[in-house]
Amino acid sequence: MYLSDLLKSFVTQSQKILGDNLTGIYLHGSAVMGCYNEKKSDIDLLVVVEEAIPNNIKYRFMDMVVALNTYAPPKGIEISIVKRGVCNSFVYPTPFELHFSIAHLEWYKTDPFDYIEKMKGTDKDLAAHFTIIYHRGKCLYGSDIKDVFGAVSKEDYFDSIWNDIEEAETEIMDNPTYIILNLCRVLAYKREELILSKQEGGKWGICNVPEKYRTLIVQALDEYLSDKSTEWDEKNAHEYAAYMTTQIRN
Repeated sequence: MYLSDLLKSFVTQSQKILGDNLTGIYLHGSAVMGCYNEKKSDIDLLVVVEEAIPNNIKYRFMDMVVALNTYAPPKGIEISIVKRGVCNSFVYPTPFELHFSIAHLEWYKTDPFDYIEKMKGTDKDLAAHFTIIYHRGKCLYGSDIKDVFGAVSKEDYFDSIWNDIEEAETEIMDNPTYIILNLCRVLAYKREELILSKQEGGKWGICNVPEKYRTLIVQALDEYLSDKSTEWDEKNAHEYAAYMTTQIRN
């Protein structure tokens, strides 16, 4: 299924399930930042509602998302539902009503009752998602972005993106492409307050990171934007992660 068709179906079915409680549906991530790769990107969605969602509605919504996810790219759909009241004025860490990604697919299929009971709480990642929506997101349905979302403070946004890479020195070889490019965009924000995609972060890094790490960044960009599989220089990757996290901390 084409991305546009999947999004249309998601919007239509969300309207039917959530009814008057639905404030809006917002697209963020690579699909709005010019670096969507069907084979390697997920589809990032945020749903805003007026009031808390009862469990019977959550079941209907999750069944819809799981069914649509079968037509999604390999990395699937990632979605969070939040109440309008936490969007403006922004609350951090941000409470959410429901979340789904393919990492949780088997949990829902195996024990939907347990999933619905436990899949709620707070999520620091939402500060980064809200920021992307506020500056570069797309409203697929409902109230305009600036009518729903307030600006996220610099401190909350930085804490959110730092939280994603603070263990980079030990974790970099678990997901090299993701961590290499994310380190670039976090440093770009720390130094210049730039809000960048992973691709844009990598391009910034090529121009602003010491030359001995540029090959690593170019490799990460090539793999991120293509079907390539890269042989990594593990020693250089660990040195890069140590250098970048030190620069970000300073």
